[in-house]
Parts: sequence; C-alpha cells; structure tokens
Amino acid sequence: MPASLCGIWEIISNTNFEGYVTALGINPYLRKIAMKLKLRKITEQQGDQFIIKITSTFQNYTITFKVGQEFKEFTKGLDSRHMKNQTAYSAIDSCLVSSNKTF
Repeated sequence: MPASLCGIWEIISNTNFEGYVTALGINPYLRKIAMKLKLRKITEQQGDQFIIKITSTFQNYTITFKVGQEFKEFTKGLDSRHMKNQTAYSAIDSCLVSSNKTF
C-alpha cells in the first residue's frame, strides 16, 4: 500500500451532500451545521493499520482499521449510527474505498 495516502486532507467539495444527510434522517438544524463544516482528515499508516482522524469545529473523531477487515464504527453526534465497515484498496485508482452497513 503506498504511503502517498498519508497526510492532511481538506474536503473542498461534496456533491449532493445535503441530499445525503437528508436521506440519513439528520434533523434540519444539524444538517445546516453539517453543510457549513470544514472537515480535515489526517491519514496515518502504521504497518497494515490505517488511522484516520477527522477534525472540525463541531466534533473530532478517529477511525482505526486494517484494509480488508471489517470494523465497527459509531457516528456519534451527527446521525448516531452503529455501522460495520470494510475498507478496500484500489490499486487502479490509488484510493481507499469504504463500504458500510447499519446494524
């Protein structure tokens, strides 16, 4: 896995983000907050483990996972979902792709 995925990343745009958070059932007040957030993701790799720290003025949280292994995540604060995630690496696109399901 290339180390080029590591670093500090700022989200500069989201396509149809408001539709996404509406579909999640997030209340209108929190949706307005979410739409204005400037998120920063800090990606680190320690061996075969990835650590992604998401920071904003609203809340900060950390996700730790190994590529190809399922892990649990709780999206506390915004939509409070308990999810099972699995992340794969795409060598073609040089990116991490995450899929999740609510349980």
